[in-house]
Amino acid sequence: MDRDQANRSSDARRVIMSLTLELPGDLERRLASEAAEAGVPLADYVVQMLTQSSASPNRVAQTGAELVDFWRREGLIGYRTDITDSVEYARELRKRAERRTHE
Repeated sequence: MDRDQANRSSDARRVIMSLTLELPGDLERRLASEAAEAGVPLADYVVQMLTQSSASPNRVAQTGAELVDFWRREGLIGYRTDITDSVEYARELRKRAERRTHE
């Protein structure tokens, strides 16, 4: 984001630092898509992400809902499409653990 882009951004914040980033194309496309989905300019979206990240870099989820939100953001929910019945899969894991021998 250059100074002109920052000055044209939708909110009236004061520009303190100008920063130019060279991003891989796939990351730039993903960020642009997320910004469009959120209905904000890309520069504003990136600033929001950086602000959230720097405000609480080591924040621990306080509730189950926050933990699930974190897992969703990180793409950890729904990525195992090979598991069609999660309850049955959990039962099978438990059975295997109970039969495991410790050496």
